[in-house]
Amino acid sequence: MAKDTPALEIRLAHDAVDVQASQRLRYDVFVKELGASGPMVDHANRLELDCFDEVYDHLVLVDPTRDPARLDHVVAAYRLLPGDRAAEFGRFYCDDEYDLTPLRQSGRKLLELGRSCVHPDHRGGAAMFLLWNALAEYVLEREIEVLFGVASFHGTDVAALKQPLSWLHHHHLAPPQLRVRARNFQPMDLVATKDLDRKTALLGLPNLIKAYLRLGGFVGDGAFVDRDFNTTDVMLLMDTQSMSARHRAFYTRRTEDVT
Repeated sequence: MAKDTPALEIRLAHDAVDVQASQRLRYDVFVKELGASGPMVDHANRLELDCFDEVYDHLVLVDPTRDPARLDHVVAAYRLLPGDRAAEFGRFYCDDEYDLTPLRQSGRKLLELGRSCVHPDHRGGAAMFLLWNALAEYVLEREIEVLFGVASFHGTDVAALKQPLSWLHHHHLAPPQLRVRARNFQPMDLVATKDLDRKTALLGLPNLIKAYLRLGGFVGDGAFVDRDFNTTDVMLLMDTQSMSARHRAFYTRRTEDVT
């Protein structure tokens, strides 16, 4: 799996250096920039890592002009965990935050996504499109039916997030058969429908969440306040079989169409 642009290459991590470079990027974004912490964060080597790294596939966007020896050649990353591999490992990452029973009982092919991050120099450009095109190939090759993973609002002040959280609850709640529920349940219906301010709500949604919603994605029931990561998390889910033709065409566009 490789797509090239004049400056960037996207691939599944080749080796430990690629994985460590993605962990370095995660450290810079989640720890330095957003204030996350955790028992396995390696501050001395500037790596954000956990026990799941060994079982995930790491989708990395590489700048070949940068030196891998400095661990700065990965400029965007995504972690991918197919359901069969999670079953062998014993769990998904999201099990700590959400009861995933509806997904497991669905009998459908699952893919957990996580740790999506982009270097500041590449935000607002082609980086996420390149990641999503490669993700589409991964999904199609493995006949994945349901994608899911937590997406985060920065900060743990739920009151400050009442408009976007309520918008998600009232307009984008997952269908009952896929409606996972948050552990340590934080209600999202903090504002009545009649009191929602659409502009304020949409401005408060992170770009990643808005991108999934445009593709027909939806959210689980309730939010999870992650104080270690200094985030308020929602569960994003996408049923690839229910995507409209227009959404499917967008999701599977070739790299050359978006660069």
